[in-house]
Amino acid sequence: MIALAAHDVTKRYGGFTAVANVDLAVEAGEIRVLIGPNGAGKSTLMDALSGRSRCIGQVFLHGEDISDLTPPQRRRRGLSRSFQKTSIFPNLTVGQQVILAARAVGSDDAFQVLEEFGLSALAEKQAADISYGDQRRLDLALAMTGNPRVLLLDEPTAGLSFEESKRTARHLRDLAMRQGVTVVLVEHDMDVVFSVADSITVLQSGQVLAEGEPQAIRRNEAVIRAYLGSAA
Repeated sequence: MIALAAHDVTKRYGGFTAVANVDLAVEAGEIRVLIGPNGAGKSTLMDALSGRSRCIGQVFLHGEDISDLTPPQRRRRGLSRSFQKTSIFPNLTVGQQVILAARAVGSDDAFQVLEEFGLSALAEKQAADISYGDQRRLDLALAMTGNPRVLLLDEPTAGLSFEESKRTARHLRDLAMRQGVTVVLVEHDMDVVFSVADSITVLQSGQVLAEGEPQAIRRNEAVIRAYLGSAA
C-alpha cells in the first residue's frame, strides 16, 4: 500500500524552479531518504508534502488527495513534520510541550510518547536546560504525538554526535518496524542514510536524478558524480 505519494509536484519562486515535476511513491512502513547537494530541492519538496508551501501538482496520503489541505489539517490526517532547526519552546518543560502537542491533535498519548523517547526522567526540566541531543529527541517526540501514520523529518541528526546519530537511526528503524510508521527524511550523513534507508531518492536541481535501494544508489555512476563522490 502506498502511504504517501506526490504526482507532478512543481514549485516555482518567480522565475526559479525549485522542484520540477517530481513524482514520489512511498510504501507504508518504508523509510525513504531524500539526498542530494545543497539547493537540490529536498526541503522544498518536504514543504510541499507537508502543505507548508503551496505547489503545483497533487499530494496523496493513503490514497486521499490532500493537496488543498492546510498543514494542521494534514497533521490531523496523520502526516507529521519536523524541521532541521528544532521547534521546541525553551521556556516550557519537556512534559508541558509533549502534553500541548498531544492536545493540539486531540490525543492523550503524551506520557506514552515521553516513555517511548526516553524523556520521562526529563519531563520536569525546561527544554533550555537539557542537552542538544535531548532537544533533538524532544523535537522528534513532538512530531510523534498523536500516532501519525507518516513522519517527515528534515535532517533529524543535524548537529548530533556520531553515537547520537547512530542511536537516532536505530530509533527510526525501530519505529518503522514496530509501529508501522512511514518515514520520509532528508539526511546528509551517509552513515545514517545507508544504515536506515529502505530506498533512496536522489534530487538534483529540483528533479529526481535516481531512485532505488541503497546499494543500487551507492553504485549509480550519475549519483556518484553528482553527489556521493568518495562517500560511496
